[in-house]
Amino acid sequence: MTVEWRAGLSPRGALAPHQAGVTLIEVVIAITLLSMLSVGMLATIRMGFDALHHTNSRLMENRRVAGAQRLLEQQLGGFMPVKAICPAESRAPLAPFVFFEGQPQSMRLVSTYSLQEAWRGQPRILELQVIPGDQGRGVRLIVNEIPYTGPLSAGQSCLGMAPDPASGATVPQFRPIQASAQSFVLADKLAWCRFSYLEPAQPPKVEYWRTDWVMARWPIGLRVEMAPLEDNPARLRPLTVTTAIPINRLPDLVYVDAY
Repeated sequence: MTVEWRAGLSPRGALAPHQAGVTLIEVVIAITLLSMLSVGMLATIRMGFDALHHTNSRLMENRRVAGAQRLLEQQLGGFMPVKAICPAESRAPLAPFVFFEGQPQSMRLVSTYSLQEAWRGQPRILELQVIPGDQGRGVRLIVNEIPYTGPLSAGQSCLGMAPDPASGATVPQFRPIQASAQSFVLADKLAWCRFSYLEPAQPPKVEYWRTDWVMARWPIGLRVEMAPLEDNPARLRPLTVTTAIPINRLPDLVYVDAY
Protein backbone atom coordinates (compact mmCIF):
# COMPACT_ATOMS: atom_id res chain seq x y z
CA MET A 1 0.00 0.00 0.00
CA THR A 2 1.39 3.32 -1.06
CA VAL A 3 0.76 6.58 0.92
CA GLU A 4 0.89 9.79 -1.08
CA TRP A 5 2.29 12.87 0.71
CA ARG A 6 1.62 16.39 -0.43
CA ALA A 7 3.96 19.24 0.31
CA GLY A 8 2.99 21.19 3.42
CA LEU A 9 0.16 18.88 4.48
CA SER A 10 -0.01 16.35 7.26
CA PRO A 11 -1.51 12.97 6.71
CA ARG A 12 -4.93 14.31 7.78
CA GLY A 13 -4.81 17.43 5.53
CA ALA A 14 -3.96 19.96 8.30
CA LEU A 15 -1.60 22.82 7.75
CA ALA A 16 1.95 22.40 8.74
CA PRO A 17 2.97 24.08 12.03
CA HIS A 18 4.87 26.86 10.24
CA GLN A 19 1.65 27.83 8.26
CA ALA A 20 -0.90 28.01 11.19
CA GLY A 21 -3.57 30.93 11.32
CA VAL A 22 -4.31 33.54 14.04
CA THR A 23 -4.64 32.45 17.59
CA LEU A 24 -7.69 32.84 19.82
CA ILE A 25 -5.98 35.58 21.84
CA GLU A 26 -5.38 37.62 18.70
CA VAL A 27 -9.04 37.28 17.72
CA VAL A 28 -10.16 38.43 21.19
CA ILE A 29 -7.81 41.43 21.07
CA ALA A 30 -9.07 42.40 17.59
CA ILE A 31 -12.72 42.15 18.67
CA THR A 32 -11.99 44.17 21.83
CA LEU A 33 -10.28 46.94 19.84
CA LEU A 34 -13.14 47.02 17.33
CA SER A 35 -15.68 47.21 20.18
CA MET A 36 -13.79 50.07 21.83
CA LEU A 37 -13.61 51.90 18.50
CA SER A 38 -17.37 51.43 17.96
CA VAL A 39 -18.17 52.67 21.47
CA GLY A 40 -15.96 55.72 20.95
CA MET A 41 -17.63 56.53 17.63
CA LEU A 42 -21.10 56.09 19.18
CA ALA A 43 -20.20 58.38 22.10
CA THR A 44 -18.86 61.02 19.69
CA ILE A 45 -22.01 60.89 17.55
CA ARG A 46 -24.19 61.15 20.65
CA MET A 47 -22.24 64.13 21.94
CA GLY A 48 -22.66 65.77 18.54
CA PHE A 49 -26.43 65.21 18.57
CA ASP A 50 -26.69 66.53 22.16
CA ALA A 51 -24.76 69.66 21.20
CA LEU A 52 -27.01 70.13 18.17
CA HIS A 53 -30.12 69.68 20.33
CA HIS A 54 -28.93 72.23 22.92
CA THR A 55 -27.95 74.69 20.19
CA ASN A 56 -31.30 74.30 18.46
CA SER A 57 -33.19 74.70 21.76
CA ARG A 58 -31.24 77.84 22.60
CA LEU A 59 -31.82 79.24 19.11
CA MET A 60 -35.56 78.56 19.33
CA GLU A 61 -35.74 80.16 22.76
CA ASN A 62 -33.91 83.24 21.50
CA ARG A 63 -36.29 83.39 18.55
CA ARG A 64 -39.28 83.21 20.88
CA VAL A 65 -37.90 86.06 22.98
CA ALA A 66 -37.21 88.17 19.90
CA GLY A 67 -40.61 87.32 18.39
CA ALA A 68 -42.48 88.16 21.61
CA GLN A 69 -40.53 91.40 21.84
CA ARG A 70 -41.54 92.33 18.31
CA LEU A 71 -45.19 91.41 18.94
CA LEU A 72 -45.31 93.56 22.07
CA GLU A 73 -43.78 96.51 20.23
CA GLN A 74 -46.32 96.20 17.41
CA GLN A 75 -49.27 95.84 19.78
CA LEU A 76 -48.31 98.92 21.76
CA GLY A 77 -47.37 100.77 18.58
CA GLY A 78 -50.88 100.18 17.22
CA PHE A 79 -52.44 102.04 20.17
CA MET A 80 -55.85 103.41 19.20
CA PRO A 81 -57.37 106.23 21.29
CA VAL A 82 -61.05 105.41 21.72
CA LYS A 83 -63.84 106.23 24.14
CA ALA A 84 -66.06 103.68 25.85
CA ILE A 85 -69.47 103.62 27.48
CA CYS A 86 -69.80 101.96 30.86
CA PRO A 87 -72.96 99.80 30.84
CA ALA A 88 -72.84 99.46 34.63
CA GLU A 89 -73.90 103.10 34.94
CA SER A 90 -77.46 102.30 33.81
CA ARG A 91 -79.11 104.75 36.23
CA ALA A 92 -76.96 107.61 35.04
CA PRO A 93 -76.59 109.12 31.56
CA LEU A 94 -74.27 106.99 29.46
CA ALA A 95 -71.44 109.45 29.04
CA PRO A 96 -68.39 108.15 27.15
CA PHE A 97 -65.06 108.04 28.96
CA VAL A 98 -61.46 107.67 27.86
CA PHE A 99 -60.84 103.96 27.52
CA PHE A 100 -57.49 103.09 29.05
CA GLU A 101 -56.38 101.24 32.18
CA GLY A 102 -52.87 101.67 33.43
CA GLN A 103 -51.68 99.84 36.53
CA PRO A 104 -48.21 98.61 37.54
CA GLN A 105 -48.98 95.04 36.41
CA SER A 106 -52.09 95.36 34.23
CA MET A 107 -52.95 97.40 31.17
CA ARG A 108 -56.03 97.72 28.94
CA LEU A 109 -56.07 99.47 25.59
CA VAL A 110 -57.34 99.18 22.03
CA SER A 111 -54.82 98.34 19.31
CA THR A 112 -55.01 98.02 15.54
CA TYR A 113 -52.58 95.07 15.70
CA SER A 114 -53.66 91.55 16.67
CA LEU A 115 -51.87 88.22 16.96
CA GLN A 116 -54.18 86.42 14.55
CA GLU A 117 -54.62 89.02 11.82
CA ALA A 118 -51.66 91.37 12.38
CA TRP A 119 -52.44 94.77 10.82
CA ARG A 120 -55.13 93.43 8.46
CA GLY A 121 -57.99 92.68 10.86
CA GLN A 122 -60.30 94.69 13.04
CA PRO A 123 -59.04 96.42 16.20
CA ARG A 124 -58.68 94.41 19.38
CA ILE A 125 -59.05 95.22 23.05
CA LEU A 126 -55.77 94.14 24.62
CA GLU A 127 -55.60 93.04 28.24
CA LEU A 128 -52.01 92.71 29.40
CA GLN A 129 -51.46 91.13 32.80
CA VAL A 130 -48.50 89.94 34.88
CA ILE A 131 -49.26 86.59 36.53
CA PRO A 132 -47.20 84.10 38.59
CA GLY A 133 -44.98 81.77 36.59
CA ASP A 134 -45.01 77.99 36.33
CA GLN A 135 -44.78 76.29 39.76
CA GLY A 136 -44.62 79.73 41.39
CA ARG A 137 -41.19 80.52 39.91
CA GLY A 138 -40.98 84.10 38.70
CA VAL A 139 -43.73 85.76 36.66
CA ARG A 140 -44.98 85.74 33.09
CA LEU A 141 -46.63 88.34 30.86
CA ILE A 142 -49.87 87.36 29.11
CA VAL A 143 -52.28 89.14 26.81
CA ASN A 144 -55.97 88.62 26.07
CA GLU A 145 -57.42 89.83 22.78
CA ILE A 146 -61.10 90.82 22.54
CA PRO A 147 -62.68 92.13 19.31
CA TYR A 148 -63.45 95.84 19.46
CA THR A 149 -66.76 96.76 17.84
CA GLY A 150 -67.48 100.11 19.42
CA PRO A 151 -67.79 102.06 22.68
CA LEU A 152 -70.13 99.48 24.24
CA SER A 153 -67.79 96.57 23.60
CA ALA A 154 -64.92 98.49 25.20
CA GLY A 155 -67.08 99.33 28.20
CA GLN A 156 -67.95 95.70 29.01
CA SER A 157 -65.00 95.55 31.41
CA CYS A 158 -66.15 98.68 33.27
CA LEU A 159 -67.71 98.21 36.71
CA GLY A 160 -68.65 101.85 37.16
CA MET A 161 -67.22 105.33 37.62
CA ALA A 162 -65.74 106.47 40.93
CA PRO A 163 -63.52 109.32 42.13
CA ASP A 164 -59.84 108.56 42.48
CA PRO A 165 -58.67 109.00 46.11
CA ALA A 166 -55.41 110.69 45.10
CA SER A 167 -56.46 113.04 42.30
CA GLY A 168 -60.19 113.34 42.95
CA ALA A 169 -60.93 112.80 39.25
CA THR A 170 -63.75 110.49 38.25
CA VAL A 171 -62.18 107.43 36.66
CA PRO A 172 -63.56 104.07 35.49
CA GLN A 173 -63.26 101.00 37.69
CA PHE A 174 -62.32 97.91 35.66
CA ARG A 175 -62.80 94.22 36.25
CA PRO A 176 -59.66 92.23 37.10
CA ILE A 177 -57.95 90.69 34.09
CA GLN A 178 -58.22 86.90 34.13
CA ALA A 179 -55.91 84.35 32.53
CA SER A 180 -57.61 81.68 30.41
CA ALA A 181 -56.83 79.00 27.85
CA GLN A 182 -57.03 81.69 25.15
CA SER A 183 -54.41 83.88 26.83
CA PHE A 184 -51.16 84.24 24.90
CA VAL A 185 -47.88 84.21 26.81
CA LEU A 186 -45.73 87.09 25.58
CA ALA A 187 -42.85 86.54 28.02
CA ASP A 188 -42.08 83.78 30.50
CA LYS A 189 -39.52 82.99 33.19
CA LEU A 190 -39.23 86.61 34.31
CA ALA A 191 -37.92 87.83 37.64
CA TRP A 192 -40.25 90.83 37.44
CA CYS A 193 -42.30 92.81 34.94
CA ARG A 194 -43.92 96.22 35.34
CA PHE A 195 -45.68 98.86 33.26
CA SER A 196 -45.18 102.61 33.33
CA TYR A 197 -46.83 105.52 31.54
CA LEU A 198 -45.45 108.83 30.32
CA GLU A 199 -47.35 111.87 31.53
CA PRO A 200 -47.17 114.94 29.27
CA ALA A 201 -45.44 118.05 30.49
CA GLN A 202 -47.64 120.58 32.24
CA PRO A 203 -45.69 123.67 33.36
CA PRO A 204 -44.09 123.91 35.78
CA LYS A 205 -43.92 120.10 35.70
CA VAL A 206 -41.95 118.14 33.13
CA GLU A 207 -42.63 114.80 31.50
CA TYR A 208 -42.14 111.84 33.79
CA TRP A 209 -42.98 108.16 33.98
CA ARG A 210 -45.58 106.99 36.48
CA THR A 211 -46.67 103.46 37.42
CA ASP A 212 -50.41 104.17 37.60
CA TRP A 213 -52.62 106.18 35.27
CA VAL A 214 -55.68 107.95 36.70
CA MET A 215 -55.93 110.90 34.32
CA ALA A 216 -58.91 111.47 32.02
CA ARG A 217 -56.74 111.34 28.92
CA TRP A 218 -54.23 108.99 27.34
CA PRO A 219 -50.53 108.88 28.17
CA ILE A 220 -48.05 109.96 25.52
CA GLY A 221 -45.84 106.91 25.98
CA LEU A 222 -45.92 103.33 27.24
CA ARG A 223 -43.12 101.27 28.72
CA VAL A 224 -42.85 97.58 29.64
CA GLU A 225 -39.82 96.64 31.74
CA MET A 226 -38.76 93.01 32.20
CA ALA A 227 -35.89 91.10 33.77
CA PRO A 228 -35.06 87.40 33.24
CA LEU A 229 -35.41 84.93 36.08
CA GLU A 230 -32.05 83.34 35.24
CA ASP A 231 -29.40 85.69 33.90
CA ASN A 232 -27.66 83.50 31.32
CA PRO A 233 -25.22 85.43 29.07
CA ALA A 234 -25.67 82.82 26.34
CA ARG A 235 -29.40 83.53 26.04
CA LEU A 236 -31.19 86.56 24.68
CA ARG A 237 -32.45 88.83 27.44
CA PRO A 238 -35.95 90.37 27.26
CA LEU A 239 -35.46 94.06 26.65
CA THR A 240 -37.46 97.03 27.84
CA VAL A 241 -40.13 98.01 25.31
CA THR A 242 -40.81 101.74 25.06
CA THR A 243 -43.16 103.24 22.52
CA ALA A 244 -44.63 106.68 21.94
CA ILE A 245 -48.33 107.08 21.31
CA PRO A 246 -48.56 108.90 17.97
CA ILE A 247 -52.10 110.21 18.50
CA ASN A 248 -52.87 112.02 21.73
CA ARG A 249 -55.77 114.42 21.64
CA LEU A 250 -57.46 115.90 24.66
CA PRO A 251 -60.86 114.18 24.94
CA ASP A 252 -62.70 117.30 26.08
CA LEU A 253 -61.64 119.47 23.13
CA VAL A 254 -63.12 119.62 19.64
CA TYR A 255 -60.50 119.74 16.89
CA VAL A 256 -61.19 121.44 13.59
CA ASP A 257 -59.11 120.68 10.50
CA ALA A 258 -57.40 123.78 9.11
CA TYR A 259 -56.62 124.17 5.44
